[in-house]
Amino acid sequence: MILNFFYRHNAYNHVFFDLDRTLWDFEQNMRDALRDIFAEHKLDSIFPDSTTFIESFDRNNHYLWDKYLKGELSKDVLRYKRFEVTLEQFGCKNTPLAKALGEEYLAIMPLKTALVPGTHELLEYLSERYILHIISNGFQEVQLPKLQRSNIDHFFRWVITSEYSGYHKPDKRAFGFALSKANARKNESIMIGDDLDADILGAKNFGIDQIFYNPKKILHNQRITYEVRDLKEIIRVL
Repeated sequence: MILNFFYRHNAYNHVFFDLDRTLWDFEQNMRDALRDIFAEHKLDSIFPDSTTFIESFDRNNHYLWDKYLKGELSKDVLRYKRFEVTLEQFGCKNTPLAKALGEEYLAIMPLKTALVPGTHELLEYLSERYILHIISNGFQEVQLPKLQRSNIDHFFRWVITSEYSGYHKPDKRAFGFALSKANARKNESIMIGDDLDADILGAKNFGIDQIFYNPKKILHNQRITYEVRDLKEIIRVL
């Protein structure tokens, strides 16, 4: 565990979490959902194997999701475009198929329940001491079922998605909206997330403390409140 620059007296009442890749294992669940789609639609007629399909989709999804967060792409287009581009890269121009895959992906993903190791233990511990909330850039209709199917929805008082607030992290207004809903003050709040820019620097710029969950040991020179490699280390902070 890394305590960056200082350790402060614990005066927190509200803990705000990111969801994907912080608590909900997005990478594992994405791969499982895409394998289901690959088999169901017999995509081996287009791609050499499921791994190639998954890796190609993942690259395109990252690229297009970034455009979506910047307001350069609408949600409705993103839903199918990430599949359309992936199919086209392997010689298949089929927008109806891309749209069908996009809808099925959003239907299957929330049914997957893999969590980041230590999630249940951490939430059990924190829920007895703090009021917990979610701030997520994910789609409203997908994030809520993820929490329910994974049996962690009961830990959170507020689940604030960017669609609900109207703002994407790291926009200060995303954090301001969430704190307003939670009736929380800045000096009694802390943000936990895996995305250095969206979660950590977004929270820092807004004026609340942060815990950077950094299992990949991403190098940076940012001055942040706390940094951990494992979720269970957060118990030693909070």
